[in-house]
Amino acid sequence: MSPFESETTIVNAPPQTFVGIVRANVPSLKTLTVLFKLRIVVLLLVAAMGGAFLAANGMPGIGALSLLLVTGGFAAAGSSALNQYFERDSDRLMKRTSKRPLVDGTIARPGWVPYVAGAMILVPSLAVLPFNPALTFFLLLGAAIYVFLYTLYLKPRTLLNIVIGGAAGSAAVLSGSAAVGNWSDPGAVVLAFLLFLWTPTHFWSLAIAYKDDYARSNTPMLPVQTSARAAAWWVMVHTVATVFAALMLAFHPALGWIYAVPVGIATIDMLVRNVKLLKSPNKKLAMSLFKASNFYLLIVMLMLGIDAMI
Repeated sequence: MSPFESETTIVNAPPQTFVGIVRANVPSLKTLTVLFKLRIVVLLLVAAMGGAFLAANGMPGIGALSLLLVTGGFAAAGSSALNQYFERDSDRLMKRTSKRPLVDGTIARPGWVPYVAGAMILVPSLAVLPFNPALTFFLLLGAAIYVFLYTLYLKPRTLLNIVIGGAAGSAAVLSGSAAVGNWSDPGAVVLAFLLFLWTPTHFWSLAIAYKDDYARSNTPMLPVQTSARAAAWWVMVHTVATVFAALMLAFHPALGWIYAVPVGIATIDMLVRNVKLLKSPNKKLAMSLFKASNFYLLIVMLMLGIDAMI
């Protein structure tokens, strides 16, 4: 091969090399979905919209909803990424989280994550400060509770971690009511309390199923600190409190039978699953309750929105 042929090869190579570099360094959509916990973000946005519907006594304005979805979505996604960034060492010790992109090397250089995630929280939150300071407050409050209070302080230290950490979900609901200018609406406050009560049921069910994982990572989740049956009883306490709050919402002026009937049926299902877990606190039944808790919250929020609009 002549020097000229070598030079031609070098000249023609960069486009392919550039494409390869881009593909190697830009995370895929699947990776970003896991990093930013978009499934959880969607659930939080649904909860926030529930607060907005209750505070508006019906269908909120499109402008308010759009503002909520953009600011709340970015803040929740940024908080989720920071959670994974700070927990990447403990995630390596757990089978359930060992495939996360900051653990398995999918994102080989994670140094950009806290800067991007921080910007996702701060920029939209502060942008609305001049005309809706209450929305800014609840967006930043939710992020602070989840990232600093729960992830960095409570989770490695106390079994009460998820109990107090549940307040992050409450802040999401109140950001919804703040977006429509009525953050202290009684219905929205009850819904925020429901999220606070629902969170331990949701996470402790998962923790019963993955007790060994949490023990391996030295995370003092309730099922690690006590027996599975005792943990199931504490789950039941929070389940009863959650469904009570959900049923009380039926008395809100914007709601009625359209909300109460489906939520009542879902309530019976939740209680039955929890009773089964009490009788036999095993992984299969714990996961069944964990998945049902997601469905329960979705039913509450969905029927709340439909009934409020009707």
